[in-house]
Amino acid sequence: MPDGKRIAILVEEGFEDSELIESMKAMKNTDIGVLIIGSGSREAYTGKRGIITVTADITAGEANAETFDGVIIPGGYAPDKMRLHQPMIDLVRKAHDQDKVIAAICHGPQLLISAEIVRGRRVTSWPTIAVDLRNAGAEWVDAPIVQDGNIITARRPADLPRFNEAIIQAI
Repeated sequence: MPDGKRIAILVEEGFEDSELIESMKAMKNTDIGVLIIGSGSREAYTGKRGIITVTADITAGEANAETFDGVIIPGGYAPDKMRLHQPMIDLVRKAHDQDKVIAAICHGPQLLISAEIVRGRRVTSWPTIAVDLRNAGAEWVDAPIVQDGNIITARRPADLPRFNEAIIQAI
């Protein structure tokens, strides 16, 4: 399908296992190359359910947003930890400024808040961060998937099939 396309999946300790695994599989099954970008806090990162441990290809500080077509931010505990690493925030902001696809699921939009890219945008997320998104100037809606320009958001693992399809179509 998409010829020569690449997507970055951001990773930090405690990511939601299914959100990383299923998105990675969906991208690879569509011949979209996957680049795993870590915060740099460690060499390998384990999901919050302990199902998978992944090693980052590069750190956010080494990454260049010009070398990929989009970013996926899995949820779980990881997005809150990603926000502690300025290179992760900067990478998302730079990718957004270059009009790349920015896709976040579950707690992933926490990183979008820190990157200051949700003001005036329509988004969804895990319900507990709805107030944070509203306080950051976003319009939060309870929907399985929301696409507003280059930003794609979803609520939870059950929304993964639609989330991944929206990313593939946008890429």
